[in-house]
Amino acid sequence: MALKNLTPMLYTREVRASVDFYMNNLGFTCIGYDDNWGWATVSRDEVEIMFALPNEHEPFGMPKFTGSLYIRTDKVEDIWNELKDHAIICYPIETFDYGMREFAVYDYNGYLLQFGMPVD
Repeated sequence: MALKNLTPMLYTREVRASVDFYMNNLGFTCIGYDDNWGWATVSRDEVEIMFALPNEHEPFGMPKFTGSLYIRTDKVEDIWNELKDHAIICYPIETFDYGMREFAVYDYNGYLLQFGMPVD
């Protein structure tokens, strides 16, 4: 059996507002939404992200994800120009010594999204 893909599930107290942020600011499309279950999925190109109300079995005060979502692209400059005025910037576009050109922004809930591509 092979693993096929990874779709992160991010907890939020405001599913609709999270979806709206990704649609209106990051160019994603909502491909699934269920207000009764408190769940949604957004996508753009080959990337999907799910949102859900917090699991009732686990305490949730605020997002506690300690990493970032790293999204690879082949057009990092275009994505930067598209997003830089629509999200809070963690760090602007830069070429790093480890061979990646990337930038990072925060989403509606404070989750860190990094976008990058290898440099030749």
